[in-house]
Amino acid sequence: MAPTTAEAVRAGRIDDVQELSKNKSQIPNRFIRNNIEESSLDVQSSIPVVDLSRLAAGCGEEAVKLSMSCREWGFFHVINHGVDSDLLRRIEKVATEFFMLPLEEKRKYPMIPGTIQGYGQAFVFSEDQKLDWCNMFALGLEPKCVRNNQLWPAKPYDFSETLEEYSEEIGKLCNRLLRYIAISLKLKSDVFEKMFGLPVQAIRMNYYPPCPRPDLVLGLSPHSDGSALTVLQQGIGNPVGLQILKQGKWIPIKPIPNALVINLGDTIEVLTNGKYISVEHRAVTNLESDRLSLVTFYAPCYGIEIGPMKEFVDDENPCKYRNYNHGEYCKHYVTSKLQGKKTLEFAKIH
Repeated sequence: MAPTTAEAVRAGRIDDVQELSKNKSQIPNRFIRNNIEESSLDVQSSIPVVDLSRLAAGCGEEAVKLSMSCREWGFFHVINHGVDSDLLRRIEKVATEFFMLPLEEKRKYPMIPGTIQGYGQAFVFSEDQKLDWCNMFALGLEPKCVRNNQLWPAKPYDFSETLEEYSEEIGKLCNRLLRYIAISLKLKSDVFEKMFGLPVQAIRMNYYPPCPRPDLVLGLSPHSDGSALTVLQQGIGNPVGLQILKQGKWIPIKPIPNALVINLGDTIEVLTNGKYISVEHRAVTNLESDRLSLVTFYAPCYGIEIGPMKEFVDDENPCKYRNYNHGEYCKHYVTSKLQGKKTLEFAKIH
């Protein structure tokens, strides 16, 4: 049976945005959107910066900043995070080298329909759905059973080794951050570690080539993440691409050298009964410059039950979300198109 257009797009066989950009092709109608909301350029509204070394030293001021970031923003930069700057550069290098491979080579690792691993376009489920101006390469990392080893590329030669090292360090960072987040909630520091079991970790590499009409397309559709934590590495020297929704305005997030962007996923919002929030965000494109971002998702194991913790439910704060199996939510998330925080409707009590 011949693949549908959506399957072909997800497998990277048509409308590859790098090829469109390289050939200076006219933007296909499937990418063009009407009435894209412009960002607010209020630089005073930038996300907070949290110093992990000060948290580790027991700085109360930094702990208050972390709590405020999680409660009011759902996003923050983290500095002095312990991930070696050389490793950050090396993972950017191998990711860029992968995207610069000939299209025929990248097509050896297609995004299989119904999954979000491989190279191509993810979250495409209908013939009339608008596409994002982005090429993606996504891989399951931990535990080993979530990996599809056939999708790990042979080129560049040091890709797998570098990704293994990066994955381990980002996993350690997420574990440390969750301990501090737990403390900020007046919980035991290891509560999430014990609850999550063997955590699931995945990476998505996003490449946004230059676009002749960035006002007509989006690099990545607005969405919140289904993870517990997301760690975003924005390439140094890249144009601003990430924007978050704050009080109805899109705010651009400028990269900080050697900092990582952390955002809370839907899982933390549910567990805290909305005390800490997951926030809608998107990516935009640039007329002259390309952009690379590396996104690691850190979540509980698929088998556990998720629901509001008893510490955050009382008469003044009634239960906002039902209990559900995390694996079922993940399946719901990856089989739905990116559309704001709509996927969280899965768990809401109306």
